[in-house]
Amino acid sequence: MNSLYIDGRWLSPAGRELMPVINPATEEVIGSIVDADDRDVAAAFAAARRALPEWSARPVGERAAYLDALAGALRDNGERLAVLAASEIGMPLAESRGVQVALPEAVLRSTAQAARDLDWEYRDISESTVLREPVGVVLGITPWNFPVHQLVAKLAPALAAGCTIVLKPAELTPLNALFLAELCDQVGLPAGVVNLVTGRGSTTGEKLVQSRAYDLVSFTGSLAVGRHIGAVAGDRVVRATLELGGKSPAVVMDDADLEAAVRTTVRNCFTNAGQKCNAPTRLIVPETDRSRAMGIATAAAAEYRLGDPLDPGTTMGPMASDMQRDKVLRYVDGARERGATVAGGRRADRPTGFFVEPAVITDVDEADPVVQEEIFGPVLVILGHQGEADAIRIANDTPYGLSAELWSADPAQTARLVRGIRAGQVRVNGVRSPHPPVAPFGGYKASGLGRELGAFGLEEYLEVKAVLGTFEGEAG
Repeated sequence: MNSLYIDGRWLSPAGRELMPVINPATEEVIGSIVDADDRDVAAAFAAARRALPEWSARPVGERAAYLDALAGALRDNGERLAVLAASEIGMPLAESRGVQVALPEAVLRSTAQAARDLDWEYRDISESTVLREPVGVVLGITPWNFPVHQLVAKLAPALAAGCTIVLKPAELTPLNALFLAELCDQVGLPAGVVNLVTGRGSTTGEKLVQSRAYDLVSFTGSLAVGRHIGAVAGDRVVRATLELGGKSPAVVMDDADLEAAVRTTVRNCFTNAGQKCNAPTRLIVPETDRSRAMGIATAAAAEYRLGDPLDPGTTMGPMASDMQRDKVLRYVDGARERGATVAGGRRADRPTGFFVEPAVITDVDEADPVVQEEIFGPVLVILGHQGEADAIRIANDTPYGLSAELWSADPAQTARLVRGIRAGQVRVNGVRSPHPPVAPFGGYKASGLGRELGAFGLEEYLEVKAVLGTFEGEAG
């Protein structure tokens, strides 16, 4: 498909460059998209601005009902979407069903409920009336690693808040975004409430960011691009929510079950072939257990079966692109050349596809790039600590603070670790994201600004107005 979805219509504008979409497992072209230009960008923002007054005036319950309807449409078309997402990104189909279909459906439903539960208008102790109102037109720019979930994590709270939105998906994985736009059209969302334009980040994305037509920008992606977007928004004094990645630790204490902790960390690190912002890529174990942990992790990594994402036996797919594959290999080869012990981490011997063997690395300096920088591939680094204080120090010793995992049988020690680790989420003893998905997601330090999911995610898209004096409002 090479269309844009603007003002409730599918457009196939002439004279725009067409960009191929590649299946990273087969290297075959599976579609094409338009590299949108200034005219398309202006049309999308104009449509969103026109739709804003009517959409924001609708009762909260009515907006929430649209999210529930979209969740139902996503569920009904779930298998088609899971296969499409697996083909675009290379994620094994079983994973795709969970994070590209089931999770976005749950986010839509939980966001609808959060909107129903929110106190949109209330009196404070000064007898002033406090109102929550939509921030306005939103620009949402999403990454390629969990494309459907990331789109919905922006779309759902924006619409629930009464905002309208212009979405720009990553150029590597745009077809699932077009599929989602079809579902928005199918459930009857009013024209202009949701608009979608495609293209490169350096062209279409930059045109969108430089536009003066939005009231909030929500971006998920790299730190470098996030800094640029934050600077543009800051210069305009426009709100920006930025989720910029991580280098998350998994801290294991000496009273934990080392086998369970290491194997769980490997599994969580290598989800989606490690292309995951909150993957626990630094395993921090007692120094006396480091050699044993390396053996457990290496054995667990060797169990992965690389192959066709649509094959039920496949447990790890390819990197999303040849550039991403080459980036991962440069990091691993560099660590190997600097004297690290590396198991795996070589280009997989397959006839097609951007495959990399999972890598486990140890005997590496804490300042090494593989320890400090987000690689976004199946690479786990094992470090040794000398006790609780040292474990906290190492856990906090990167520019990021998105997520952390910890393993301890001592409740008091667990509490100290939770409070000592500077991260937006801390997962204790193997607990994953609970349902409904309303726990706030976002990070400290260079991991970004703002939160997604649940009530905290909804608040990002709202302004707060205080009315001093007599006012007879109507909530919702």
